[in-house]
Amino acid sequence: MASLTSFFNPKSIAIIGASKSPEKIGNVIVKNILSSGYTGKVFPINPREKEINGLLCYPSINIAPAPVELAVISVPSSMVLDVAKDCGKNGVNNLVVITAGFKETGKEGLRLEKKLAGICHQYKMQMLGPNCVGFMDTHTPINASFAAGFPLKGEIAFISQSGAMVISILDWSFSAGLGFSKFISLGNKANLTEAHFIEHAADDPHTKVILCYIEDVENGTLFLETARRASRKKPLIILKSGTSQAGARAASSHTGALAGSDLAYEAAFRQSGVIRVRSMPELFDLAIAFANQPIPRGERVAIVTNSGGPGIVATDNIELKNLKMAHFSRDTIKQLSQRLPGESNIYNPVDVLGDAKAERYRLAMDKVMADQGVDSTVVLLCAGGVTEPVETARAIIEVSKNYPEKPLVAAFMGGEQVAEGAKTLAAARIPCFTFPEPAISSISGMVSYARFRDLPKDDAVLSYENIDKKTVKSILDQVKTDNRLVLLGSEAAKLINAYGIPAATTILATQPEEAADMAEKIGYPVVLKVASPKIMHKTDVGGVKSGLESFEEVRKGFIEIMEKIQIYMPRVAVYGVEVQKMMPKGIELIIGMTRDIQFGPLIAFGLGGIYVNLIKDVSFRLTHGLSVREMKKLISETKAYSLLRGYRGEPPADIEAIVEVIGRFTKLVTDFPEITEVDINPIFAYNKGVSAVDVKITVS
Repeated sequence: MASLTSFFNPKSIAIIGASKSPEKIGNVIVKNILSSGYTGKVFPINPREKEINGLLCYPSINIAPAPVELAVISVPSSMVLDVAKDCGKNGVNNLVVITAGFKETGKEGLRLEKKLAGICHQYKMQMLGPNCVGFMDTHTPINASFAAGFPLKGEIAFISQSGAMVISILDWSFSAGLGFSKFISLGNKANLTEAHFIEHAADDPHTKVILCYIEDVENGTLFLETARRASRKKPLIILKSGTSQAGARAASSHTGALAGSDLAYEAAFRQSGVIRVRSMPELFDLAIAFANQPIPRGERVAIVTNSGGPGIVATDNIELKNLKMAHFSRDTIKQLSQRLPGESNIYNPVDVLGDAKAERYRLAMDKVMADQGVDSTVVLLCAGGVTEPVETARAIIEVSKNYPEKPLVAAFMGGEQVAEGAKTLAAARIPCFTFPEPAISSISGMVSYARFRDLPKDDAVLSYENIDKKTVKSILDQVKTDNRLVLLGSEAAKLINAYGIPAATTILATQPEEAADMAEKIGYPVVLKVASPKIMHKTDVGGVKSGLESFEEVRKGFIEIMEKIQIYMPRVAVYGVEVQKMMPKGIELIIGMTRDIQFGPLIAFGLGGIYVNLIKDVSFRLTHGLSVREMKKLISETKAYSLLRGYRGEPPADIEAIVEVIGRFTKLVTDFPEITEVDINPIFAYNKGVSAVDVKITVS
């Protein structure tokens, strides 16, 4: 992607649509740029004005006295295209289009927006917006927005699809004393998207943590690749609202029914190291923790408290958030027992009792944080008659300086009595919360990030032998020729077999004797299934007969199936009856795929058979960049994994064979984008190998 350095640090700015009127956005933008401390050249553009805010005003960008690197456009939507063309002709590199009235207004607005994006492409301009608040950078400094105020300087980049969110958070940040490196209002994302700004923030030396509020992703593949790289460098925390369009369409497969509208985003975030939050408080709690504390080296948490109840709440939350209670060394326990009152709990959580003053907190914290078995510490203080909130806060700050590699967060529980102590901690960059839960959540988020960051690099792109693309293409071409969307079972089995996925032999027969002859060749026992793309649940209409052991049983079974279909579904097109080798029972699994509109193939793995929709023991991953490590995690996240490892004396299944099937399946659905949904259900897992039994494939 192109560099955004000149976007955030331009040598010159033109405000097209600048105004003298204080009520106009064009006036606010000029004032904001000037008051932010921006040191470059500023050119107000308005044909009706000679001077604005002490600056000489120009009638057009065509006669600006010097080259312009950034143009902020705030004119009526009907004028934006002409203005953008003028910018392009005059060599402007970057645009911020504040103006609304584009795709958010409907069909005509969308047409206008596409033309605007085309102009940017033609002249190689980078554009933020349209329909945005603008952006701010406290380190340039520059405020190219119409928001009221300029953020405190800090190390948090906030990227928002909602302009109102930018304005609200900016206003709140002043009272919270929270600093930012950047504020970016994405608007309609007609050119620059969240991925571009995430990549820039990841490389920005002034940014320590990246926050995003998004409602959708513009380019799923670009987002995945960018987020994965960014998360290796810095914490990327996202609050995602709304749902993807994938869930809005009717799903004809088990996988489609199980894949809710938000699952693709969940998988995308998990696979790319994004920390997903569900609320604005959680978003900024984590931001404060990451911006002010070191990344923990492990998951072992110690608690120091002056009250048993909050200590228990914190302990419960540590387990809930997949963290571990730290175990102290004998020396730590000995020193705590010698220095604390006899009634104190010297194990984790350490209870310094309700009458603890600052010095007792200092002593306990120093011993706890020095312990090699402690990775991070949570300090809880409940308001009481003898507590010393401010003095205790100062003691916490002093002790923490001795252990700069270990994160420390606090919860001062109370109101006015503890407010000054909480402010003292916040001023010293120690996150302080009102209750234990957000404190633990912050530690959990930091540990999750550390786990992802410290993972080895993803495996190289997998390659597989025995892949026959020609056969797959031939089958799909025939299906298209027949104007069908659903493959027959025999076609589907042959198709996955072409990619090296073992499947029970399945052959289509059109006459009773032909079916019986095929059964003789395949070998008994066999299963008969009606072949019709319109019949989803074959058993319900008498379309399946299993365990057939002779020529005559097969011949009669064929006739009975066709008679049943004629009675129950006389108008349905039937291609014949499929004869399938009856496979020995194994652990019944499902491997499926549904194609998400943003991120592409979303694969599912879990317990299969008739209970798949009832039990819903399924885990999901996107195929893009899917590594062997992620495939194994996909399997291990399910209850089926307990069966596969060997349950109650049963021999373990061939998990390596399952991993290979998932890899081959991933390649198949990636190579052929016309395949929209797949269900392999069941696929039997044995202690040696696997076999697909029932395969359903839908194409676009």
